[in-house]
Amino acid sequence: MTTIALFGGTGKTGRRVLARALEQGYDVRALVRDPEKLGGTLPASLTVIQGDVRDPSAVAQTIAGSNAVLSLFGQVKGSPKTLQADGTRNIVAAMQKHGVRRIVTLSGGGLRAEGKDQPTAADKIIRFLLKAISGHVLADAEEHLRVLQESSTEWTVVRGPRLMETPGTGSYRVGWVGVNSSTQIGRDDLAEFILSQVDDRTFIRELPFVSN
Repeated sequence: MTTIALFGGTGKTGRRVLARALEQGYDVRALVRDPEKLGGTLPASLTVIQGDVRDPSAVAQTIAGSNAVLSLFGQVKGSPKTLQADGTRNIVAAMQKHGVRRIVTLSGGGLRAEGKDQPTAADKIIRFLLKAISGHVLADAEEHLRVLQESSTEWTVVRGPRLMETPGTGSYRVGWVGVNSSTQIGRDDLAEFILSQVDDRTFIRELPFVSN
């Protein structure tokens, strides 16, 4: 069975991905800053490494023995402005060290898939507002993408619109901004797609946009 190295497993989407991975029989190695956020009794298939994605040694320990990486961490209030890019550099370096090639990361629709996206006027306005209000978040996401593009990894950046806490439907669209897409997705459905990408090679070095 595939072993997944998971970063961001205590976040709102990460928790859902972690639960599904364990339910489906994956072994998971999760790097978390606060293990207590994972709850009480943990299954034997979950190995918890306490640490920070900015710490290269903790990242390398998490990736050692894994077959694929799910990188779902992102900026929250008070995060360093280059958190995603810096963490991704550490992850890519550890993947190269341990011979791991597959990585799936999570980002927002602010990232552009050149030649694939066909943003509507509304999409352009949303991106303008994002850049104006949280420009450093978008810049960090863009830099994390550049790190992946310059690596030899088999990466997929999963993009999503507004994330909802609604129950999963098991039905979602995978397209591009402005192409077969909507303005929201439930976190359960997003988590389902993210986990599916561990073995699915359809979107290698692509930025699919997932929405309900």
